[in-house]
Amino acid sequence: MSFRNLAACVRDLEKNGLLVRIPHLCVDPFLELASIQRRAYRKGAPALLFPRVKGSPFPVLANLFGTRERIRHIFRHTLGRVEALLRLKADPHDLFRHPGRYVGVPLALANMLPRKVKRGPSLAGKTRLGELPQLVSWPKDGGAYITLPQVYTEHPARPGFFQSNLGMYRVQMSGNDFVRGEEVGLHYQIHRGIGPHHMDALARGRDLKVNIFVGGPPALTVAAVMPLPEGVPELCFAGALAGHRIPMIMTENGGLPVPAEADFCIRGYLPGKNGVAPTKAEGPFGDHLGYYSLTHDFPLLKIESVHHRPDAIWPFTSVGRPPQEDTVFGEFIHELTAGLVPKVFFGLHEIHAVDAAGVHPLLLALGSERYVPFAGARMPQELLTCGMSLLGSTQTSLTKYLLIAAREDSGCPSVRHIPDFFSHMLCRTDFSRDLHFITRTTMDTLDYSGISLNQGSKLLWAAAGSPIRRLREEVPACLTLPAGFFHLRLFAPGILVCRGPKHVLPRDASDPAMSAFAVHISHVLCSDSRRYPADREKPPKESALLIVADDADFTCANWDNFLWVVFTRSDPATDIYGANERIHCKHWGCRAPLIIDARMKSFHAPPLEEDPETERRIDTWTARGGPLHGLV
Repeated sequence: MSFRNLAACVRDLEKNGLLVRIPHLCVDPFLELASIQRRAYRKGAPALLFPRVKGSPFPVLANLFGTRERIRHIFRHTLGRVEALLRLKADPHDLFRHPGRYVGVPLALANMLPRKVKRGPSLAGKTRLGELPQLVSWPKDGGAYITLPQVYTEHPARPGFFQSNLGMYRVQMSGNDFVRGEEVGLHYQIHRGIGPHHMDALARGRDLKVNIFVGGPPALTVAAVMPLPEGVPELCFAGALAGHRIPMIMTENGGLPVPAEADFCIRGYLPGKNGVAPTKAEGPFGDHLGYYSLTHDFPLLKIESVHHRPDAIWPFTSVGRPPQEDTVFGEFIHELTAGLVPKVFFGLHEIHAVDAAGVHPLLLALGSERYVPFAGARMPQELLTCGMSLLGSTQTSLTKYLLIAAREDSGCPSVRHIPDFFSHMLCRTDFSRDLHFITRTTMDTLDYSGISLNQGSKLLWAAAGSPIRRLREEVPACLTLPAGFFHLRLFAPGILVCRGPKHVLPRDASDPAMSAFAVHISHVLCSDSRRYPADREKPPKESALLIVADDADFTCANWDNFLWVVFTRSDPATDIYGANERIHCKHWGCRAPLIIDARMKSFHAPPLEEDPETERRIDTWTARGGPLHGLV
């Protein structure tokens, strides 16, 4: 059995105790629903169906993909075929070694081709944009947003399924200067598949038709977030995962096709008849890095019609500082695609886009170092080739910090074991040689640590060979801090954190106070090394990484806090300093410790904070006797 629509999925989850209806509570889409969803995710609660929603006739569904167990339950009848298909892609010869593993692959392949139909329930009803659930997730959001949209476009010059794109791009339904009910903001970030379609339409002086689907077979939602390469249509992956060919209504008058079983379809277009893309201010919006993305101009989408099926259900999520429900998407995608990494990136064995750090800010990788096996000492060479490949391809090109280690090194841990991986890197990094900066390049649209929107720097940090230091497991007794810096803490072996003064400088400026801090650290640690000479038979003990933050205790509380603070609040080229730093032939290097300024900068977007009044109200619903007691 596979689910052809969302209603069938809801019935199955309810039958199996994985979904609970909340019939007696009328919930407000302004802050309340999002808060409930975030609590449900944190508690590992069932999916929650709310039949009564303030201001909308449509029921809403929260936490559908909230646990790995539930997402695997939803696709339990088809997941084996998809895993076999991807395994075969990674290693075609395995078919001859274990043919029995691939008996379901022909069916998965057959289901990848969408099926053309003339009619379907998704276009049966019509409504207005204002009657859809107006979800506002965070207090400073600029308006109501669709948080699980499937945005469908086709290439203007090559229309059809095989040049289509189905992506999950941000859609603002109200607020700012949008004409209510007639316009929405379409926020798509750099390196997204819709971009080439939009560019071609503008070059031809044509509007780009856009359909936005919500709901439908759960496979469509997952397909919309899959990082598939350009030219590989998400609709095909959705069919394989859904276990049936996705029926698509072929609309008249040149309109885009519509999934016959979608719950909602918003039909519109991006104007472009004069070769110019009209924009309007979109945002702010509380996003998955844990901060608000601020107001910027993005393409304006003109609405032509809004449709829904008779039993339509509105699924939604809320994003914010990880982990959230979208974390489960990332874990699920990693499980499916881990075997493809060596085929897509030659010489690489593992990658881990770290969710706790906001995904794109930090990527850990394990590669090969085989270029000169006859050399007496291993050093990063092939790793740099692997790293450049990652920074130049697909979604990994948005990485800000790439840390890559050599699999050949003794005791090299998996990239999933973050504390061990950091220790392995810090023991082996020659900070005068192994840090490679790419400055003034593209970066994630949602990351405000750079020098402007979409622009900042990247760091390729490679380590290979035998350890050159042991990591101190205490704060050096001699390490005093200059005025304005306080509360020195040991976070992990070799990693120190202290509190720094409030940042007050504009964008694109290194901080003289941090430079002076690095000089002070250089003098203190040089004196320390003279007082305590290294053991001649072992590498010296050193503090390898020193973080300057706004709150040392918060940063040191756990690894999630550390990763979030350090890698979302720093730009490598602007915010990295070091002991005895110098530039030689345009290569920057230093001795240990490497210093990262991870303070909130004066120009950063504010972090997300929940509305206290809303939280108190929901607390009463979760108390004994309340409608949400025992659930969230």
